Amino acid sequence: MPGRIQSIERAAAILRLLAGGARGLSLAEISRSLELPKGTVLGILRTLQHVGFVEQDPESGRYRLGGGMLSLGTRYLDGNELRTRALNWADTLASRSGESVRIGTPHQGQVLVVHHVFRPDSSRQTLDVGTLLPLHATALGKVLMAFDPLVTPLEDTAVEEGPVFLPAYTRFTIVSPGELEKQLAEVRDNGWAWEAEELVDGEVSIAAPIRDRRGTTVGAIGVRGAVERLRGPDNKLDMEQVSYVRDAARAISRELGATPY
Repeated sequence: MPGRIQSIERAAAILRLLAGGARGLSLAEISRSLELPKGTVLGILRTLQHVGFVEQDPESGRYRLGGGMLSLGTRYLDGNELRTRALNWADTLASRSGESVRIGTPHQGQVLVVHHVFRPDSSRQTLDVGTLLPLHATALGKVLMAFDPLVTPLEDTAVEEGPVFLPAYTRFTIVSPGELEKQLAEVRDNGWAWEAEELVDGEVSIAAPIRDRRGTTVGAIGVRGAVERLRGPDNKLDMEQVSYVRDAARAISRELGATPY
């Protein structure tokens, strides 16, 4: 049997590293992280650039994933049963709610957006398919954590290292694991989750679980929009929007064979 090809393993390691660096990484950072000579890393990066898998920022010189990787990821997501079964219901939810819709699944301690429907207006929007979101600061992530105990944003941390805090994205982000668990208990009781300005200032998101024929939560669907649209003048969440999200989650779950739902 032929052995493994070292250069491909190194290229894969670079791509995985770049996938976790939202702002891009320098040659020195990649070399140091992978403990590889700069010359070796540069040669692989240039090859990956040539095939479109990596891009280099002309101003900073930092490297990031290229459009070729997004294309490959989209082809994978197109074959994802969850996304395929949810297409029509996601479109319907966007029409009913008037907000953008995202479907997410757990992926390496984060939420992977596998489908995104734009808000049905003429505003400029950016496609989120393939984006990784934090579990603890999004409604999608809270749903996934609440209904699957194996989904967690916490890494193993020794007790002697002191208190563990989750990353803060705004002044409203819940950073205490204890407080987060209290909220997840409420999510389990309610059957849906929401967050207000925990990830992005001025934005609210609502989500509900998608289950398969085994009753397992395999994903979540939700809406995201401005605070002034999703919260009324009394500063309370718009419960009609919650009902739209839950209806969509139930419909997709039925498509996946969940019963009774």
